Amino acid sequence: MENNNSHEYGRKVMMKDVSLQELRERLAEFSRVRGWDQYHSPRNLLLALVGEVGELSEIFQWKGEVARGLPNWTSDDKEHLEEELSDVLLYLVQLADVCGLDLGQAALTKIVKNAKKYPVTKPTN
Repeated sequence: MENNNSHEYGRKVMMKDVSLQELRERLAEFSRVRGWDQYHSPRNLLLALVGEVGELSEIFQWKGEVARGLPNWTSDDKEHLEEELSDVLLYLVQLADVCGLDLGQAALTKIVKNAKKYPVTKPTN
């Protein structure tokens, strides 16, 4: 289903190139209409994020090395992974928002810093 403006929750909405701004706006609305803003302090969001990272870790805990693309995973396993990754991303976006940070710009700045810190080296043969 292609719908870039749907605010329906509980159904999978297929979107292309979702921006962090779009996620931030949808999360803010989701929280506001439910009266949850009062609970979304930086500390509370960070603790929720850590909890979700723990749930994400559990998926991989006893699997050993996992091949790129998850070729041996069932569709249910992949869907579970999508859900946990999404939870982590959504809490991270909310945390940056309540802290007044531009997460996208911060990430781009960090990539530039990392490129300087870890320059490309040519292998010596």
